[in-house]
Amino acid sequence: MPTALAFSHVTRTFGDITAVDDLSLEVPEGSITVLLGPNGAGKTTTVRLATGALGSDEGSIEVLGLDPLIAGNEVRSRCAVVPPKPALYDNLTGWENLTFTADIFSADHKGIKPAAERFGIDHALDLNVGGYSTGMRTRLALARAVLHDPDVLLLDEPTAGLDPESARAVLNLIRELAGRGRTIVLCTHLLHEAEGVADQVVLMGAGQAQIVGSQLDLADRYVTNPAVIIDAEDRDSLSALSRHDDVVSAEWNGALHVRLTHIDRLPGLVADLVGAGARITRVEPDNPTLETLYFEMQRSLRGQS
Repeated sequence: MPTALAFSHVTRTFGDITAVDDLSLEVPEGSITVLLGPNGAGKTTTVRLATGALGSDEGSIEVLGLDPLIAGNEVRSRCAVVPPKPALYDNLTGWENLTFTADIFSADHKGIKPAAERFGIDHALDLNVGGYSTGMRTRLALARAVLHDPDVLLLDEPTAGLDPESARAVLNLIRELAGRGRTIVLCTHLLHEAEGVADQVVLMGAGQAQIVGSQLDLADRYVTNPAVIIDAEDRDSLSALSRHDDVVSAEWNGALHVRLTHIDRLPGLVADLVGAGARITRVEPDNPTLETLYFEMQRSLRGQS
């Protein structure tokens, strides 16, 4: 796939603090890339470097084939950023904030009301933004971000302060835009936000992309004992699994969740069950949650240090 964002050996310091350290990372066009990591991992600085809001000390950056420090206006016209604490015009109404943004990007004002409705802010458009709650400000910033239909959407902790309904609207927006070929970069330390959303997971730490891959690829690389779900017409026929040499553990939770010594052992395991008379009705992967995967990756990194 073509690359939407490319960082090559990028470093950015603030005095004695190195926020981004020799970062190399590619974000494919039309993908959802999730930057995970604790506070201070370098996620926000990475986003600011991408738009040209910050310059790098070393290395090169391309966004949609452009250098954001040379073609910053074009880059920013094709991108949208929702930061953790969005800057808004407090003395203007919500409607005036959105029309101002629409005019900057030559966007049709007809898109303002649908954008506001999408994030449940349409009822407050006539109020001054200075009176908005934290959640309302975030929702207004999200509505503002989609007005010009950006090619790249950079979301930095976008659901901070949002109620569950608004948070769901954000995740639906991410899926919708990606389905239309837009590129999404989502920075978060809330693992459930990225669950089932990310095409590419990037574990950030110490200003570096420490681990990069799809959730399934990373599960193969970092989860020691793969798991499967097995069920049968006669569930008693599965009782012997807990004593099988290739089974690490077997627990009932709606069906039997089995952890194996290696995924290659699964065909032989199923063959043994069928040979013993079990009428199997279900065999499917029990993929680890992103939370499980995150801690497995962190454990692996600690083991390397």
